[in-house]
Amino acid sequence: MAKSTVSEQPGRPGRKRSLNAEHTSVLRRIIQEQPRSSLDEVTRELLRRTGVKVNPVTVRRALREAGIERLKPLRRSGERAAAQGSALQRYGYTGAHRRSDGPSGMNTDLTDAEWALVADLFERDGKRGAPPRFERRHMVNACCYALRTGCAWRLLPKTFPPWQATYMSFKRWAASGVFETLHDRLRQQWRDRMGRAPQPTAAIIDAQSTRSTAQGGNTGFDAGKKVKGRKRHLVVDTLGLLLAVTLTAASVQDRDAAAEVVAQTCSKVPGLKTLYTDGAYGGKCAQTIEQTHGIRVEVVRHPGNRSTGTWQDAQQPLWPEVVAKGFVVQAKRWVVERTHAWNERARRLMAHHDRSNWAPLAWVWLAEARILASRLAA
Repeated sequence: MAKSTVSEQPGRPGRKRSLNAEHTSVLRRIIQEQPRSSLDEVTRELLRRTGVKVNPVTVRRALREAGIERLKPLRRSGERAAAQGSALQRYGYTGAHRRSDGPSGMNTDLTDAEWALVADLFERDGKRGAPPRFERRHMVNACCYALRTGCAWRLLPKTFPPWQATYMSFKRWAASGVFETLHDRLRQQWRDRMGRAPQPTAAIIDAQSTRSTAQGGNTGFDAGKKVKGRKRHLVVDTLGLLLAVTLTAASVQDRDAAAEVVAQTCSKVPGLKTLYTDGAYGGKCAQTIEQTHGIRVEVVRHPGNRSTGTWQDAQQPLWPEVVAKGFVVQAKRWVVERTHAWNERARRLMAHHDRSNWAPLAWVWLAEARILASRLAA
């Protein structure tokens, strides 16, 4: 009986794999460091570390072969987030927080130590022109009073200079950038006292929607926060000190307004290397910022988010991470949220009482500078 033979044809050699075992180990390290990053962010980080440019689909296939899957928490309908903490703790002002009254009879006046830090920016040394009718310190005290109480210019107490003169001085100082220069100087002094470099290398960006008033102006409706008004876009350093601020209508998305405020920050702080954001700035917005300004954008997401989820290795850890619910303090992101809370101490910033776009920005710079002056003079 003849033995049948089957002709064996050599198979076609396959295409060389784009990612090898070394790249897979780099992916594991990226997932461990950034477990809640999106697939595009993992791909860009792989390019930054290894120089290998691949498609996100290839990265997803390599992660699946390595046993790394994305885990997204599920929330049942009607389930509410659990409140953290066992008991509510009450906070408030005490006698230690209250300041003594100044020359105008108000506790919002600058002290002698605070005025010594900022006097040269408001006093004019030149001999040209008519001498000032009112002291510059009283003018600044009137602006601080309007900032803290939120009163109208016409309702300034009679202990201050006339409101017309005060408003014109405030408008002139805002146009010349005095308040921003004041804050930048005090910020560098405070960073030096805290043992930091004069210019930061990391920053955090965020936006806050605040309601508008009957004054009108450039307003819009924020459908996510259900707020009709304007939106402040802030970039702060890791100490929460302001670096740049812009103002748009509340209807403008955070990612659409990020280009302007980030450009202002990079022009003021050339040594900026890392920018921390929330999920609203992820995707193409983060990629555009990295390509335009050459800085690294790291998106900090909630551990219980259901959009990107969390990367989980097939090798279960010994102590698995418990997915938190409700409010969770996010690394780096809480810094800019605290800055928003600092701004809300000033009632002038609780709502937009100005029709113009320059006045709300000047109020923000003055509010932050007022806080730093109080710290440095303490």
